[in-house]
Amino acid sequence: MTSLTIRNVDEVTKQRLRIRAARHGVSMEEEVRRILKDALRPTEATSGLGKRLRDHFAGLTTDEFVVPERHTPRPALEWDEPT
Repeated sequence: MTSLTIRNVDEVTKQRLRIRAARHGVSMEEEVRRILKDALRPTEATSGLGKRLRDHFAGLTTDEFVVPERHTPRPALEWDEPT
């Protein structure tokens, strides 16, 4: 195991850590280990952004998305050549 020393922790943060550790019934040192472990847990992005967005917004509407009919674009404008 490795030791880690954290310097210059302000008193408010230290007090909040002490209270949080007491709520969980552990030492401040153990609470810091748990916080670091949770914060650095690898994320599991097994699906792509599109699927995550779809899942996130699922159920907001009951209507199916209707794709509008495509039209042929207008031709580009032709400008008069300068004389």
